Amino acid sequence: MRHAAGGIAGLVGLLREHGEAVEADLREHYGVRLSDLFRGLLTWRELGVLVRQLPAAARTRLALDDTDGLWGLAEHLQAQQIDELRVANWQRANEGLRAHEQSRPPEPIERPGHRRTKRITAAELLAHRERTSARLPAAAA
Repeated sequence: MRHAAGGIAGLVGLLREHGEAVEADLREHYGVRLSDLFRGLLTWRELGVLVRQLPAAARTRLALDDTDGLWGLAEHLQAQQIDELRVANWQRANEGLRAHEQSRPPEPIERPGHRRTKRITAAELLAHRERTSARLPAAAA
C-alpha cells in the first residue's frame, strides 16, 4: 500500500487524499484515533505499521483500489463453480453447431485483484503497426 513517497512523506500524502478512510479504519480496527498522532500517543512509525497491516476489506485499501485480498477461498470457489456451470450450459446450447454458428463462450466472472487483459483484434494490431512504422526513420523501416 505504497503512496507516492515512502515514510512520513508517503503517510502525509495518504492522509491528504484518504484521511477520512484512514481515520475510520484506525478507529474501527485498532481503537485508536488519528488525533493520537498529534497528541504524542501514536508515532509516525506506528501509524505506518497500522496502515500497512489493515485487513483486505478496510476502507483505506478500497480507496486505494487495493482489492487483491478482498475475496477469500469460498468466494473464489463459488465464482469458479458459476464459471463452470456457464461453460457447461454454453456447450450444451452449441452442441451440433458448426464453429461459425456457435455463440461466443461466456466470460468468466471478474475477480478482485485479477485484471482482465483486453483482446486485440487484427485491425487494431495493423493500425498500431502502421502508426509505429510511420514514426521510424526511412532506413529502419
